[in-house]
Amino acid sequence: MVLGSFTIAEWFVLVQHELLLFAAAFFALGLIDEFALDCSYLWLRLRGRIRTARLEEGDPNQITHLAGAAAVFIPAWKEASVIGATVGHMLQVWPQDELRIYVGCYRNDPETMASVVAAARGDTRVRLVVHGRDGPTSKADCLNRLHQALGEDEYRSGTKARMVVLHDAEDMVDPAALAVLDQALWHADFVQLPVLALPQHGSRLVGSHYCDEFAESHAKALVVRDALGAAIPGAGVGCAIARASLDKLAIRQGGKPFAEESLTEDYELGLKIVEAGGRGRFLRIRGADNRLIATRAFFPARLDASVRQKTRWMHGIALQGWDRLGWGKQPVDLWMQLRDRRGPLAAILLVMAYGLVALSAIGLGLEQLGLVDPPPPTPLLKALLVINMAGLAMRFAVRAVFTAREHGWRQGLLAIPRTFVSNIIAIMAGRRALAAYVGTLRGAPIIWDKTEHRDHPALAIPREEPA
Repeated sequence: MVLGSFTIAEWFVLVQHELLLFAAAFFALGLIDEFALDCSYLWLRLRGRIRTARLEEGDPNQITHLAGAAAVFIPAWKEASVIGATVGHMLQVWPQDELRIYVGCYRNDPETMASVVAAARGDTRVRLVVHGRDGPTSKADCLNRLHQALGEDEYRSGTKARMVVLHDAEDMVDPAALAVLDQALWHADFVQLPVLALPQHGSRLVGSHYCDEFAESHAKALVVRDALGAAIPGAGVGCAIARASLDKLAIRQGGKPFAEESLTEDYELGLKIVEAGGRGRFLRIRGADNRLIATRAFFPARLDASVRQKTRWMHGIALQGWDRLGWGKQPVDLWMQLRDRRGPLAAILLVMAYGLVALSAIGLGLEQLGLVDPPPPTPLLKALLVINMAGLAMRFAVRAVFTAREHGWRQGLLAIPRTFVSNIIAIMAGRRALAAYVGTLRGAPIIWDKTEHRDHPALAIPREEPA
């Protein structure tokens, strides 16, 4: 069949060539961005501006008193399986009398409330806060209820907390983290500690691919961000906010410091504090035993749960962020926001890349049948393909190195095939995020589309490889 002066087969090859050129160009831009970040990391490390601090023996693990009261907020909905382990472990490793743990539950979730009461064992440092509405609402709404409860306690006692620390129901905190955060707030208004996703031997691909992403992001991207003076976004766990800064945010937002209309209120929190004139910091510190002072957790092990979680991240950060936060005025902030919000575009390019693999196979078949002669690649396309192949090899190597640094060489090698799993999840999440974003533009409510948690690091310590 002939269309114009070209056969269908020739049109097919021509379209394939143009799509390849388009995809190669945009992939090259992304790889140049990653290369710039890698070079920044190496340069700052050589200059001594990036350094992983190390605690001296016994410091601050033996600090039994804080500079002021520390309120830990833990929003919980249907978390009976893990909340008990989180609260029990937190009470055990954080013995400070200044600690107050506020766990937000819903009146229609008696199982989670019972788990909190059982884990507290009468410890007066735990306060169960029951939301007056049926759950789930949004995570930010639950956090605002905890903020209200803290204000009520402060009014009755006449003493204000010095800091508020955010955690999720499935977290395992580090024994030194509370004291590290307390000390860091002398010089900052918002402090974020690393998050360490743990390998899951029952989910070596889906659940464990988070190990690779967090190992690289929280050892390179956020470290560079901090060294360059860019605003630090919140991860929602292992972060501390000065009480005065939270008050300022509450005043600006009608008494509610956490944005209920946002799916990623934790991400926005750190940026808004800096926007209001505060200072944010990302702290990467190792203990005397070489462990990273970080929040440890298991992430979703099933494909559907992982897609739901990343849908929320992509929807909140990449799509809502355009509307809610605008763009940074400083070049470094603009660069980092572009990186944060590239998720939907990256998903489109990944779909195109995997589609081109199929198209190339069909084109090769047409060529072997003698139905078409492939057009010779242009010098531009050749150069772009070389950049893409070299950049892809470098990405594999960098991710493997950062994963091996935290989880051992076996996990580092597994990080390479897990990259393809991460890509597939990103494609699926990108489609759902776009559909969800269009829904919210039409007035759909923000619902806490949380993931189910069944395992807890304090109950099932993973068999990690020594680095």
